[in-house]
Amino acid sequence: MIREAHVNGIKLVYREEGDPAAPPLVLIPGRTADHNDWNGVTQHFAARYHVIALDLRGHGASDYPGTYALRDMARDVVALLDELGFERATLVGHSLGGAVAYVMAMTWPDRVERLVLEDPPPPDPMKDRPPIVEDGESPGFDWRMVHDTERQFLAPDPAWAAGLASITAPTLVVSGASHLDVETVAARIPGAELVTIAVGHLIHVSARAEFLRAVDAFLAG
Repeated sequence: MIREAHVNGIKLVYREEGDPAAPPLVLIPGRTADHNDWNGVTQHFAARYHVIALDLRGHGASDYPGTYALRDMARDVVALLDELGFERATLVGHSLGGAVAYVMAMTWPDRVERLVLEDPPPPDPMKDRPPIVEDGESPGFDWRMVHDTERQFLAPDPAWAAGLASITAPTLVVSGASHLDVETVAARIPGAELVTIAVGHLIHVSARAEFLRAVDAFLAG
């Protein structure tokens, strides 16, 4: 069911599936994607979890407030948990959503039960990135969000690298053997488990069954 919440000064739209009494699991999509990116994945986890698949600010049907600091995006997720009455949740984040998830886990550690990071960007300055070219269409996301998040990838907050070491939630990092240095993220999070599924950046799309097996094994551990 598609719902909306007014939290942290903005409207967040999310899809809700599964038993409301089950443990909460939040799916956070990558840059330019919305909750539909998790189709199939949502239903899989809804058998055991109360699943919330959200549109981040600047994405899909959520508000486009024009400010896109990763900490604000993470605070949006915390505010949504507050609105829904969840003290803690398991987070599954892809790409930008993975960065939002790890910023949340280091900043609000008591709110994160378990953490799954799918091909997340490292908290180090990215190099050799192609310039962003807007195509002039209405793509279902805010181009300003793309530019704002790109600036943060090129010049990340130095606190993020140090903050990874303070994450206390059990963590699984899934690498697609893509262009991102995902191994660095895993190495900096205490006790993090690293699984590589060498299909590129869109692991949950390109190798869904293998991705779900890895996540299921971790969540059952």
